[in-house]
Amino acid sequence: MRANLRIIVVAGPRGGDGSLELRLQSKGYQVVTLTAPASVMGFIYSDPPDVVLMDLAAPDGTILGIIRSLKDDFFFSTIPVIGMLPELGAEGFDWEEYPLDDFVTIPLNYRDLFNRITLSLRRLRRVFDNNPLTRLPGNTSIQRAIEHAVGKPMAVCYVDINHFKQYNDVYGFAHGDEVLRMLGRIMANSVKESGEGFAGHIGGDDFVFIVPAEQAEAVAERIIANFTAIVSELFSEEEKVKGFYVAHDRKGNEEQVPLMGIAISIVPMNSPKIGHYAKVAEVAAELKRLAKKSQKSCYVVDRRH
Repeated sequence: MRANLRIIVVAGPRGGDGSLELRLQSKGYQVVTLTAPASVMGFIYSDPPDVVLMDLAAPDGTILGIIRSLKDDFFFSTIPVIGMLPELGAEGFDWEEYPLDDFVTIPLNYRDLFNRITLSLRRLRRVFDNNPLTRLPGNTSIQRAIEHAVGKPMAVCYVDINHFKQYNDVYGFAHGDEVLRMLGRIMANSVKESGEGFAGHIGGDDFVFIVPAEQAEAVAERIIANFTAIVSELFSEEEKVKGFYVAHDRKGNEEQVPLMGIAISIVPMNSPKIGHYAKVAEVAAELKRLAKKSQKSCYVVDRRH
């Protein structure tokens, strides 16, 4: 269990006496207590936590909406939601109505609460294959989503960061990880805006998203625009003007590395030549080679029939 787990406590209007937050912090957790239900989803969207503790002493439609929004979202559905229920009310609680991952009773037994948090996260690691860095679904979920899209009017889109390895070498893994988290969030939000789709993280700087075919290019353009805007802040004004930064290869030779961009391969799934998962990856690899020839972010669509 990581000591720096981030926990959101959704408390009642009075926010409690602060003892819960103090006890969680004593275990090394980073804790934010929210007392206005309307602000919860916005906070989670901006900085997803590891666990949500939900005060259900007086559940209402807003609280129910928060839980359902989390569990219906491909990006946030894996965050464990632990309900805190009055001891007398737990027996007749409507578990179908409130899709919780676990619960504890009030007054709280803190040892039990800490164990529930630990077990929820361990269960999550066993059941889901989400990437621990970006929290996006991993390879098992990606393969299942692609197989489900075969033959349908959908597009599978592979995303790759140009010159990411050199950036990692020069600026360090911490900065590289932040770029990956940033791209994961940009991609997930862009897919959500399309109204329907899936986003996953294959590993490293390789991502994939699936959207309706007619929206694929618009989503790709949105991802490129947002990535370009944010990535430009990672470099100095001089580097942005030149369009490159200086690095050294393994032999110590100086080289000019272009600023990071992304290459997106768009594979329509209703093509008669796409019959299985492996063929999608094969076509995407061909397209990616074309996209990466450009020094700037771009996408390539397979228009062959």
